[in-house]
Amino acid sequence: MAASAKPLLLLALLCVSAYTTIADNCVYTFFIKTGTRISGGTNSVISATLFDSTGDSVQISDIETWGGLMGTDYDYFERGNVDIFSGLGTCTSAGTICALNLTSDGSGSHPGWYVNYAEVTITGANLGCTNVDFEIEQWIADDAYPYELYAYRDSCSSSSSAVRSHGKRTSVLDA
Repeated sequence: MAASAKPLLLLALLCVSAYTTIADNCVYTFFIKTGTRISGGTNSVISATLFDSTGDSVQISDIETWGGLMGTDYDYFERGNVDIFSGLGTCTSAGTICALNLTSDGSGSHPGWYVNYAEVTITGANLGCTNVDFEIEQWIADDAYPYELYAYRDSCSSSSSAVRSHGKRTSVLDA
């Protein structure tokens, strides 16, 4: 192979590799509504795990750092606010999700958090746009009922819940 053809071949391989990587990713967008209850906002680190019906999951360890879209000086998860987060991540096998786990690390001066709902939109190459609404209406706190630092909502079929509990494939997304 001629020396001048090697850089072109390398460039072509890089382009194909980049396209394959991008094509395997989905865009995840979250709209999370904090309730209007007194002390309903939080300063804790919030993580999210999304599950599909095959047992695949996508885990975001700090949703604000990963994909906060509200600006650098914005105070996320405050009473009555709708916060927006978006980022790239590995697509699940099913290409959509049916369960969500929101978790607080319990840190900060106001760790309790009352969540009204989470709306998640997923899209990717050769996929349609899927929108899933999760009604939460729960305190995520260790000092208010149900005294848990997480809220789990599952709209998958009962047969897929057993698959999901054993975990098939987990992708961790960090900033």
